[in-house]
Amino acid sequence: MADEILENEVAGNFIHDFIKEDIAEGGRFEGKEVHTRFPPEPNGYLHIGHAKAICIDFGTAERFGGKCNLRMDDTNPTKEDVEYVDAIKEDIAWLGFSWGDRFYFASQYFDKMYEFAIELIKKGLAYVCELSPEEMRENRGDLSHPAKSPYRDRPIEESLDLFERMKNGEFPDGKMTLRAKIDLTSGNFNMRDPVLYRINRIKHHRTGDKWCIYPMYDFAHPIEDALEGITHSLCSLEFEDHRPLYDWVINNISVPAKPRQIEFARLGINNTVMSKRKLRKLVEENYVNGWDDPRMPTLCGLRRRGYTPASIRNFCERIGVAKATSTVEYSFLEHCLREDLNETAQRTMAVLRPVKLIITNYPEDKTETFEVENNPNRPEDGTRTVTFSRELFIEQDDFMEEPVKGYFRMFPGNEVRLKTTYIVKCTGCKKDENGNVIEVYAEYDPETRGGNAPDGRKIKGTIHWVDAKTASTAEVRLYDNLFTVPDPDVGDKNFLDYLNPNSLEILTNCKVEPAMASAEAPKSYQFMRLGYFCVDKDSTPEKPVFNRSVSLKDSFKKK
Repeated sequence: MADEILENEVAGNFIHDFIKEDIAEGGRFEGKEVHTRFPPEPNGYLHIGHAKAICIDFGTAERFGGKCNLRMDDTNPTKEDVEYVDAIKEDIAWLGFSWGDRFYFASQYFDKMYEFAIELIKKGLAYVCELSPEEMRENRGDLSHPAKSPYRDRPIEESLDLFERMKNGEFPDGKMTLRAKIDLTSGNFNMRDPVLYRINRIKHHRTGDKWCIYPMYDFAHPIEDALEGITHSLCSLEFEDHRPLYDWVINNISVPAKPRQIEFARLGINNTVMSKRKLRKLVEENYVNGWDDPRMPTLCGLRRRGYTPASIRNFCERIGVAKATSTVEYSFLEHCLREDLNETAQRTMAVLRPVKLIITNYPEDKTETFEVENNPNRPEDGTRTVTFSRELFIEQDDFMEEPVKGYFRMFPGNEVRLKTTYIVKCTGCKKDENGNVIEVYAEYDPETRGGNAPDGRKIKGTIHWVDAKTASTAEVRLYDNLFTVPDPDVGDKNFLDYLNPNSLEILTNCKVEPAMASAEAPKSYQFMRLGYFCVDKDSTPEKPVFNRSVSLKDSFKKK
């Protein structure tokens, strides 16, 4: 996957090539402004796969100096909700894209869609069919046999009358449909007289009870695009077989424009699922703590975990746009975040699993201050002041009573550098009745202030610390993959069988620099030597809470 990503970083984009042809002299959109749209269905929260589509739709418009509409595809009221509409708008704005005043709903075109359906009936291109869904499946045919409908030759006037009565609520759900009259022998089953309208008595979140018939997506979508003057309808690859129907609808009704549909491969990422149905199940059955659980691939979940708009846009740009379906390593998404935060995140010291370090020859009543740089990559971010005293907290694994080979941190007789302050020599430790180390002892060399030895002796280990006098206690949440296998929903697998029981570890006695207690979400930090962390929305000055966004170690293999 690394080779593919690096190649895509310099490779061309076939969508842009098509658009260049279309707007060039003699092209189908010569002299026209490039106009795209992003049309999510408001039945769930957007995830990282949608981010790719957002970047393609909005990014393509930006590249060509055009514009992109935001349109809610609310043709199916069964699972739609205003909550999702608001969340979608928030996510797109967070990524840095703007739809200006071009915010639409598919439902605002319902009247026009009904008129276009009547137009098709009058042209003899649509008819009311009374086959039940089961009967329609039975009469669908196969590659050797055509589909069938005994209602296909129903007189135009009869279909017009029945369609109006469908609209007026005279028939029960499922009793009738309006079907396009195209080709019952087509090798593309989407063209075998597809359903255009169905009866569905469900209250719509915008139109209420006005309608009891609703258009199918394949009929509604091209109409919406045409009415909005869309030039290029960019969609995922599963709609490639639907393109002939898209064009058929456009070419057979009196719409003011004829958009071009172009398909691209969807984004797949390992160790997660991106089906809205499956994500909804995780939320509704409490396998996770809501749509914005930091383990979720939703944009609100990634945002809460500490992902930045720049990292996600960079990820989408670098994986490229292709026709071939592929799966990207989750580690590459982490790599893009790590790259961004390495440049932008303020450094701080935090101890996740603390043990007390007592510097026995340091005065008990003394406190010193040291200036520490906030970000070595951004000198303009300045420095901060930290306090240093006799008792500090260090990480438990920064002390080992009997060191293994290659261990250069604290063990009896060894010297280490305490970040920015002094060189100390470990002298021993204290244990509880169970043999657990509860205190580590050391002596400092007063001549090494700043961490450098005047005699030039080499110190191999440098560890971070927090002053016990001033430290704040924080909760830190450590996240791992939500699933234990790369492909939890491939084939006949039940994705729930592969949930990772260790995907969340909560540490409640972490020690952080005192200024961290007042940090506000979603600010990100690099906890020195530990990784990148962000302030969680649950955080308060009395109880700071941080989420690990990504570790310092990069598991993505770059060439």
